[in-house]
Amino acid sequence: MSSRYQTILLANSQETQRVGKILGQILPANTTILLEGDLGAGKTTLIQGIGQGLGISEMIVSPTFTLINEYKEGRLPLYHLDLYRLQSEEVESIHPEIYWEGIEVTPGITAIEWAQRLTYKPSNYLNIKLNHHLPKGRQLQWQTIGENQFELSLLKNFS
Repeated sequence: MSSRYQTILLANSQETQRVGKILGQILPANTTILLEGDLGAGKTTLIQGIGQGLGISEMIVSPTFTLINEYKEGRLPLYHLDLYRLQSEEVESIHPEIYWEGIEVTPGITAIEWAQRLTYKPSNYLNIKLNHHLPKGRQLQWQTIGENQFELSLLKNFS
């Protein structure tokens, strides 16, 4: 089961981070967030907000070169993957399912940037697309996929 996309406009990076903070406060363990968007669209900024919402005090940076950053000090662990530097066929070698299935790690929130490079996806996830919105700001679209239909009504009234 999937829902249709919901859309909100965000005036600046602070609002993007604030949406992430709300998500970090309300999303349950075993949540996977697949993020898509051009460079500079706000994917890492959103994840920084998620970290704030989880109570993570460590600086959250994009794992562009390390591929995966794990933050374990918050309400739930945050697993931040960045697939930008990988070809689709290379993604399988980092075994992203370990994180979204909680196989060898404590169940938490798995946030994957450049998710369009995944060759397979979890059965349940939150799909977020971020786009530059002219003349300024960003457009955030979200869609829940699978059985877990996250209650994101807080975002519908965001602004």
